[in-house]
Amino acid sequence: MNPQRRLTILRLAFWAALLFAFVMAIIPHPPDLPGAPSDKIQHISAFVVLGALGFFAYPRTGLLTLGVRLSVFGALIEIVQAIPALGRDSDVLDWIADTVAAALILGLLHWSRGRWSERS
Repeated sequence: MNPQRRLTILRLAFWAALLFAFVMAIIPHPPDLPGAPSDKIQHISAFVVLGALGFFAYPRTGLLTLGVRLSVFGALIEIVQAIPALGRDSDVLDWIADTVAAALILGLLHWSRGRWSERS
C-alpha cells in the first residue's frame, strides 16, 4: 500500500472514531457496553484510540498541537453534555481523563517511534 493511501485510510478512521465518540457522548441513552465499564474507562479508552489514530494519521502534526486539539475536543464533549435537554452529566474529571489519556498515548507512541528509529 502506498503511503498516501495509508494516510487517507488512517485519516478516515480517525474522523470516523471522532464522530463516533462524539455521538456516543451526547446521545441521551447510549448502549450498554460489554462488561459495563465505568464512564472514566470509556473516556480513557476513547481518547487512547483517538490519540493513537491521530498520531499515525497526522504524522507531521506536532504532539503538543495534537494533544491540545484532543483536549479541546474532550472539553467540547463536556460542554455539550451540560445541556440539560440531553440528560447527560458533565464532569471536569472526564475532561481531565480525556486529556491525560491522549497525552499518555501520544507520549508513548512518540517514545516508541524513537526506539524503532534507533533500531533501524
